[in-house]
Amino acid sequence: MLTHKLVTDVVERALTEDCPWGDATVAVSIPAHLEFQANLVAREPGFFAGGAVLVETFQQVDPRIVITNLVTDGTAFSAGDVLASLSGPAAGILTGERVALNFVQRLSGIATLTSLFVAHVAGVGSHARIADTRKTTPGLRALEKHAVTAGGGINHRFSLSDAIMFKDNHLAALGVTANSELTEAIQRVKAKVGHTTAIIVEVDRLEQIEPVVAAGVTGILLDNFSVEDLRTGVQLIDGRCTTEASGGVHLDSVAEIAATGVDIISVGAITHGANALDLGLDAS
Repeated sequence: MLTHKLVTDVVERALTEDCPWGDATVAVSIPAHLEFQANLVAREPGFFAGGAVLVETFQQVDPRIVITNLVTDGTAFSAGDVLASLSGPAAGILTGERVALNFVQRLSGIATLTSLFVAHVAGVGSHARIADTRKTTPGLRALEKHAVTAGGGINHRFSLSDAIMFKDNHLAALGVTANSELTEAIQRVKAKVGHTTAIIVEVDRLEQIEPVVAAGVTGILLDNFSVEDLRTGVQLIDGRCTTEASGGVHLDSVAEIAATGVDIISVGAITHGANALDLGLDAS
């Protein structure tokens, strides 16, 4: 999903926001011929993400800026590590600094938090995979979902267009209130779409599971289930479709959730709750 056009468009909007009429400070203080060198330095450990937007930012400001030693997305780093080196016109480097840092700090924060969830799951020997949600910053979804993969997670649906996913309000709007109505309601929808379209249904009670699975769904989302009920739910489903746990997932609970046997654990916090990492651009 992270296309070149998307990256260029996002960077263009960010630069327009940050310097709509140019950089007033640079314009009156930095000679056009002045050269500058700087390093992108980590001030805390983490996982890197955002290399493409870092490069694009400085290229749009001044294509004469050269970036070397750029680590690849998904690289683990320690405090003090150099993640990229820049050289070229000082005016361009100083103008693009804040936008570039905003991107890589935010995206590296997402990658780092994702990696922590992944590590907690791996620590209990579970096959469960950590997935993101649509709880992303408007306009930055592709970048943030890319950062999730840099941290070892996987992407849930990218948009509402990607799959059919019934949540509680969809069923309420359709007037589906009884468990006995679930199977027929889902099968009516299946009859309207092609065989390659994924159909996922959210449930919040154990007694909803059998009617949903009986409809032949692709996956079932067990929302805000207790750990005990998750374990029971996985046993009831017995491999007939993909199982996903969501709701109330935190670092201190994800290992226990993974141990129930679910296939996917979706975590909104890895995008909407990630802190920006402390990365700086230091003169070299």
